[in-house]
Amino acid sequence: MTSESALHPLATAVAEWDRRWSIDAGRVDWLEPEAEVMATVTATGPETVLDIGCGVGRHALALARLGCRVTALDGSASGLDFARSKAAAEKLDIDFREGSMLALPLPDASCDYVLAWNVIYHGDRDVVRQCLDEIRRVLKPGGIYQGTMLSKRNGRYGKGEEVAPNTFVIHEESDKAHAHFYCNAAELVDLYQGFELQSLIDRPHQKPGSYHWHLVADRL
Repeated sequence: MTSESALHPLATAVAEWDRRWSIDAGRVDWLEPEAEVMATVTATGPETVLDIGCGVGRHALALARLGCRVTALDGSASGLDFARSKAAAEKLDIDFREGSMLALPLPDASCDYVLAWNVIYHGDRDVVRQCLDEIRRVLKPGGIYQGTMLSKRNGRYGKGEEVAPNTFVIHEESDKAHAHFYCNAAELVDLYQGFELQSLIDRPHQKPGSYHWHLVADRL
């Protein structure tokens, strides 16, 4: 699969999350911010923040409450609508944008901190690399990136149809019926050229076997 053809599953991913964000049952597991995200932001004190794949706004809202100036990006209109309503109810000034992680709508070197939690691995390696190039572009030198990647220790690695190297689609599962890219530590480090990794941990998420890389990196 070429990078161009890899972009089609991104639209499938957005459609699936848009459906999920439109109902209470789909949002329930995505309302509370991750403790490690809050710990990083509290420790580093960024002023200007970009939340890529903000979903229903759990991190964007929490970071705005800390006084950060937040831009929150997602491809899902239903997720953004929910997040905007929450922000309005709390009188939080957040710049919500509907758009793609492959073309971030911000100037060069404009962010102190960029977050992409469970987002940029939707696609093949070229899609991930393009997104990382965009993240590096909008970060200030020395700015912080925090995010996750899928690990090859994940129980779903190797299952379904391999549509590109280390990239799989499981057509029978709605949340995996679009491309997911997996990597080991060496492959991850190679992808993160232009960044200095400060923390890299491979651990499960909520379910056994759901290994993800959790990382914090500085922009060089």
